[in-house]
Amino acid sequence: MATMQAPTQNFLRPIAGLALGLLLVLAWDASGLDLALARCFGNATGFAAREAFWSRDLLHGGLRWLWVAAWLGLAVDAWRRQPAQRGPSRRQRRQALAAGLLILLVVPALKALSHSSCPWSLQDFGGSAPWVSHWDWTLRDGGPGHCFPSGHTAGAAAFAPFAWIWGRRAWGLLALSAGLASVGQLARGAHFLSHVLWAAWICVALGWVLLRVMERASNLRHTSVTAPGMTQS
Repeated sequence: MATMQAPTQNFLRPIAGLALGLLLVLAWDASGLDLALARCFGNATGFAAREAFWSRDLLHGGLRWLWVAAWLGLAVDAWRRQPAQRGPSRRQRRQALAAGLLILLVVPALKALSHSSCPWSLQDFGGSAPWVSHWDWTLRDGGPGHCFPSGHTAGAAAFAPFAWIWGRRAWGLLALSAGLASVGQLARGAHFLSHVLWAAWICVALGWVLLRVMERASNLRHTSVTAPGMTQS
C-alpha cells in the first residue's frame, strides 16, 4: 500500500506553488483589468445573468447544497475507524476537516471588514457606487460594501485542506468546483476576478498553513505523552 506524505513534509513544492500563485494574483490585481472583464458580462443596465437560472440557481444555490452534502460526508469519513485503503490517516482527515471549517470562518470575517461593493452596485453597471480599490480600507464607495474577497469562491476553495492531503484528483475536483462557482458569480456581477483569485489563494494558502500547525501540535502532544514512558539506555 502506498504511503502518503504528511502535510509537514516536502515544504519546497507547496511554498513554490503558493508563491507562484501569489505572483499571478498580484499581477492580475495590478493590471487594472477587473472592470474591463466585468464589462464582458454587464453594461450600464446591469448584468443579464444576475437572475438567470444557470448562474443563480445552479452555480450559486445548487453548488451550496452540494458543498453542504460534501461537508457532511467528509465529517462522517473523518470519524471512520479505519483509514482509507490508499489515503490519509484518520488524524489527517480530522485535521483537514477542522482546517476547512476554520477557513469558512476567516473569509466571511474578511468580507465583513471590506468596504468594496460588488460590481452590480457600481455606477458602471447601473448602481450608485463609484469604483474604489478593494485595498483602500479607509475609503467607502457609498454602496453596500462587504464584497471582497469572494465568499462563494471560498465556499469551494475551503476544501483545500483535503486537496493537500489527498493529492492530484482532489485538486482537480476543487478547481472544477471553484471554477464553476466563480464563473457564475462573475457573470452575475457579484464579484470581480480579483475577488475570486484572492479568495482562492487565501483558502489554499491558509489550508496548508493550518495543516502544518495542526500536524506540528499533534506531534508535540504525542512526544510529550510518550516521553515519560521512555527509558534511558
